[in-house]
Amino acid sequence: MSTAAVVAVALSLVSAVAYAAAAVAQERLASRTSATGLLRLLGSGAWWAAVGLNAGAALLHVVALKYGPLTLVQPLGALTLVAAVPLGARAAGRRVTAAEWRGTALTLLGLGALLVTASGPAPHQVLSLTEALAVAGTTAALIGVLSRPGTRPGLRHATASGFASGVASALTQTVTVAATDRSGPALSAEVIVVALLVAAFAVGGLLLSQTAYRGGLGAPLALVTLANPLAAAVIGLALLGQGLQGGVWGVLLALTGAGLASRGVFLLTRVAPPPPAVGLDDEHPVAAVLALDPTLVPRQRTGPKKLTSL
Repeated sequence: MSTAAVVAVALSLVSAVAYAAAAVAQERLASRTSATGLLRLLGSGAWWAAVGLNAGAALLHVVALKYGPLTLVQPLGALTLVAAVPLGARAAGRRVTAAEWRGTALTLLGLGALLVTASGPAPHQVLSLTEALAVAGTTAALIGVLSRPGTRPGLRHATASGFASGVASALTQTVTVAATDRSGPALSAEVIVVALLVAAFAVGGLLLSQTAYRGGLGAPLALVTLANPLAAAVIGLALLGQGLQGGVWGVLLALTGAGLASRGVFLLTRVAPPPPAVGLDDEHPVAAVLALDPTLVPRQRTGPKKLTSL
């Protein structure tokens, strides 16, 4: 594995942990907020703390895309789900189950196989403005279908969020490679337009995931995790010439790894969420985020105590 690929992997690992912490915080916020509570979220410190975690993770992801191809960096996004398992269990005040450990192990094994075949050189090819606009338009139409008005929040919104984030990553790689290419202007009109598209899809993916997490964390996060690299890999393979290493055997190994990772993610989504714990979770890592806004914690009703006879 080249030095650039090692740097990309290391940055992606830290980014995945930050994304996982943000996802757990978002899910807990969503469970405390009604379907009409978007304005309430925008006015809460906890929401903006979660946004800050997402922004930090995205920044690390952007740098990783400078050093590694989409086919390498995007599959590592599945580690977000792996990291979210212990964080979510800790937030819920429970232990990680055996099924969750099995799913985590299979996901890591599958990712290992994908890394072997996807660890190519640093990216140098970018999308043209026409290609970027075509990808953006197609993705926007698909997102519109998945999240059309009246659709119950859940897996469709999670899939749309994954597609939005994957396309944002593909467009981000175009921006970073083009902006750091010394043979041309750093801030050309094409770079500015694509950067605006990146911002639009990044914000859209964040809001769609917040909506999806109203139905829990496991299954929506799993679909976000799978749809994201799928969208990016299609763009990388079809438009950016980012292939797999090892020829036919490399393709077979990549397919095997994808199957193992998919099985691991499936096991993680099959874990039934535990009932909400009574009281406040002040000791788990995400509690620091939620504590920023005490209005999001449901208050217990108090009333006069009834006297009972012995």
